Amino acid sequence: MVVLAASIVTKSGKVLVSRQYVDMSRIRIEGLLAAFPKLIGTGKQHTYFETENVRYVYQPIEALYLLLVTNKQSNILEDLETLRLLSKLVPEYSMSLDEEGICRTAFELIFAFDEVISLGHKENVTVAQVKQYCEMESHEEKLHKLVMQSKINETKDVMKRKASEIDKSKIEKRGDKGGFMSMGSGRIESSFSEMSISNTGSGFGSGSGFGLNTEIDLYAMKPKGSGRQPSAANAPPKGLGMQLGKSQRTNQFLESLKAEGEVILEDVQPKAAGQSRSSAPPLTDPVTLTVEEKLNVTLKRDGGVSNFDVQGTLSLQILNAEDGQIQVQIETGGNPGILFKTHPNMNKELFANENILGLKDPNRPFPAGNSDAAGVGLLKWRMQSTDESMVPLTINCWPSVSGNETYVSIEYEASSMFDLRNVVISVPLPALREAPNVRQVDGEWRFDPRNSVLEWSILLIDNSNRSGSMEFVVPPADSSVFFPISVNFSATNTFSELKVVNVLPQKGGAPPKFGQRTQLLTENYQVV
Repeated sequence: MVVLAASIVTKSGKVLVSRQYVDMSRIRIEGLLAAFPKLIGTGKQHTYFETENVRYVYQPIEALYLLLVTNKQSNILEDLETLRLLSKLVPEYSMSLDEEGICRTAFELIFAFDEVISLGHKENVTVAQVKQYCEMESHEEKLHKLVMQSKINETKDVMKRKASEIDKSKIEKRGDKGGFMSMGSGRIESSFSEMSISNTGSGFGSGSGFGLNTEIDLYAMKPKGSGRQPSAANAPPKGLGMQLGKSQRTNQFLESLKAEGEVILEDVQPKAAGQSRSSAPPLTDPVTLTVEEKLNVTLKRDGGVSNFDVQGTLSLQILNAEDGQIQVQIETGGNPGILFKTHPNMNKELFANENILGLKDPNRPFPAGNSDAAGVGLLKWRMQSTDESMVPLTINCWPSVSGNETYVSIEYEASSMFDLRNVVISVPLPALREAPNVRQVDGEWRFDPRNSVLEWSILLIDNSNRSGSMEFVVPPADSSVFFPISVNFSATNTFSELKVVNVLPQKGGAPPKFGQRTQLLTENYQVV
């Protein structure tokens, strides 16, 4: 067969895409395509027709026609097969089979047609092969891009080093002059860095409006990891008058922070660089398995559950490579509402039959050596429910306006399933200049004036205090102001009740010592 041209045309005869495959004048091809809408009949079921010199093989595609123009000596069966292959390619490259969509992907369609038809003859290819050929990358192009990216990264590193050297020289010059602080560079360079400020509120940090970015992290109570040490902090005192001036300014700064509700911890040495405030204790066991569940709960203020979702993971951390070839035997609580899914590299049949987690390839060890990483995920599960009895902690808020005051009563009720630790119930308030009048509280409370939030804290909720309440008074406000209420807590038990029973060595010998961590955390827990 010889295909003269492959085209996509509208029913009115407008040519959207056309590709010529033989040596024929452009005027001749345009004439053949222009004659197509005049020759096609209406109400006929045929997909081809012939003229004196050529054959038209076509297929409707919604409001368009996919058209092949061939010579009369070509095999009609091969023509139809080519047409079917092209009709499968068109929707692969054009998201919408209309005039605009076809025109937008015209070049991609022409390239695909060229992979199917070569010099008028059909190639023995499939749709998947055509897509692969069109998307094939050039090794030289990829290598060139890698070289260019390497040069860009190297230039960025040089720029950072130069900027660091310039900043360091400026700091040393200011340190020699004995200045207290530089408003332009945004650092406090004095013995003030020996003091840590604990900000239990939020919204204060770099760019907070003070014109200062201190070298002290107000949240983590540690120096920022900028890699630069302010020389003025280590410089010898220039004089008693200067020290007194620094001390006076420092006191004024601390007093202004205290007035805004900040908690100031003085004479506290900063943590070592790189230490995280939320980091887990270091690993001591050769093998550590962590069971973690995260709660996403949305409760209605009038009672009921809008959303209750538990997502859990079991992760593995190994200190030494020689302990990597192991299997983990577990026990689950048998809750039918929990769906467990193993990692794709795990032996699913082994887990389904024996509750043992092992790799498909028994000769392949688990990765080891990175005690700071999150670990290797072995198993995950999920549980969803609308049963309010499954909720570990419910909150009831009762605002009522009386005269020029709003009385707000809040109570919590905790399920006996869990002992909850570090419970913080955050209640939004109307904009207040002063702290609300707290009449009664079971636990501790703190007012965050910057975000206008009242935080109610209970260190531990167990069988001795499964319920508690708090009452406070604020100026008159709408009841919707006090929502959504956010809740944070943790627990050492989980809904799945998953436990690690044993760690089994693959090659015999004594099983390695293992430790297990279990925790339930709130990811998004609200009363709306």
